[in-house]
Amino acid sequence: MAKKNKKNEEVLPAGMSRRQAKLARRAAERAALERDPRPYDGFAVEADLVAMQEFVPSAHFLAETVEDAGFPRPVRVVTVLPGAVAALVRPEEEGGEALVALQTSQRGNNPNRDLAYALNWVKDAAPGASLETGVADGTEPALSDLLVRDQTPLIEVAEDFNWWLTEDQQNNPQVQQTLQQANESVLPSEKVDVAVTGSAWWIDPGEKAHIRWIRPEAEEALLPALARVHAAGDLNLGEGTRFAGVFRTHGLLVPVFDLDNTVPAVEFAAPLEKLDAKIAAALEELSTDGAQLTAEEQKSKQTIIAREVTIR
Repeated sequence: MAKKNKKNEEVLPAGMSRRQAKLARRAAERAALERDPRPYDGFAVEADLVAMQEFVPSAHFLAETVEDAGFPRPVRVVTVLPGAVAALVRPEEEGGEALVALQTSQRGNNPNRDLAYALNWVKDAAPGASLETGVADGTEPALSDLLVRDQTPLIEVAEDFNWWLTEDQQNNPQVQQTLQQANESVLPSEKVDVAVTGSAWWIDPGEKAHIRWIRPEAEEALLPALARVHAAGDLNLGEGTRFAGVFRTHGLLVPVFDLDNTVPAVEFAAPLEKLDAKIAAALEELSTDGAQLTAEEQKSKQTIIAREVTIR
């Protein structure tokens, strides 16, 4: 009778039978496939994290990390890094800062867990190291154990990716060539500096510009409010603008407006404030017990739903 190959024997967790270990593995696999319906819920920077993850080309901010989380170095959350890696730590002679990306070559089902995985990695990573793939595997802590929930960081929006490079790298012809190719893909983008609910981002992909307005309300509340404003003919940002529809991403609705791309983003601050007030009024009206949409408003709601797209 052949002897068992001990090398192939399964190493079981302490106190677990083989069957219990198998069930635990299956449970972990199921958990990894589950989606968090609203991955950045509870974070003050939720809307901007969603924007930076899904459509902002080049932006970054210095993150406020939880004091006792054990970060030995400053951490910057960014849109994308060279090679679409998940994270890197600069060498000590280049400042030693850690950079963690939201747009990566590979993603799991839950971006909050992927972000937590990469953040957890940079705590112990050696200077000069990079993390190619940052897909969560269940070993990562909760994102709220790493990032301060109520932080409202200054987001630096860039016209290029020059912030990737240190002073020495800027003089490297090969690096400059790679950088030039990346810079050519950057669309003009800007966060509109305005005190409204959520976060409004202006972007110009070519023939016309758009404002994508990430709103934090639950869809079942926001959609009827948008329908009420739409039926009144007020769902726009002024003359020459048009409501294009909404898309859903990471549990949030994002109304989109088509704009004249010769008009600077700052010009839409006042119209956004005015529209924000109308949406807030509609939300308040419809929160009353028994409040219902009119037939015309129901028609507007169906029009909006027909244009709704889910991107993630």
